[in-house]
Amino acid sequence: MAAKKYTMWLVLYGSFFTLGFALLFFAFQQYQKTQNLLSDGIKTTAVVIDLLTNYDSDGDTYTPVFEFKDRNSVTRTYKSPISSSPPAYKVGEKVKIIYDKTDNQNIKTISFWGLYRTSVILLMIASPFLVIGSSYLLYTLR
Repeated sequence: MAAKKYTMWLVLYGSFFTLGFALLFFAFQQYQKTQNLLSDGIKTTAVVIDLLTNYDSDGDTYTPVFEFKDRNSVTRTYKSPISSSPPAYKVGEKVKIIYDKTDNQNIKTISFWGLYRTSVILLMIASPFLVIGSSYLLYTLR
């Protein structure tokens, strides 16, 4: 019976470690994609043309919409995936952005959260799983 209980805990904490490692892998992948965008992308200045209001029972948040000209002088718009309250930008404000010349959907604002939010969030979720899973696995090895 003790061996069955030991196996159950080993599977549970091994799963924690595996999940944490998988999240760590995806965080690193996202980081690499951002680094590639920074080295190969085109930097330009965009202007905030609108703040979309997202109504919620917890309070309103605001999503900026940017307008910029790409290197072919085509005017493009970009709706930020990040909403905030209070608004992070004002209408008319100029913001540095970077976009991928081969992928029209790969556009990011040049700021810490604009560039690295996915990597940071995945690392924040992965960390406890890695610490708990690896601690138990190292404990069982002694």
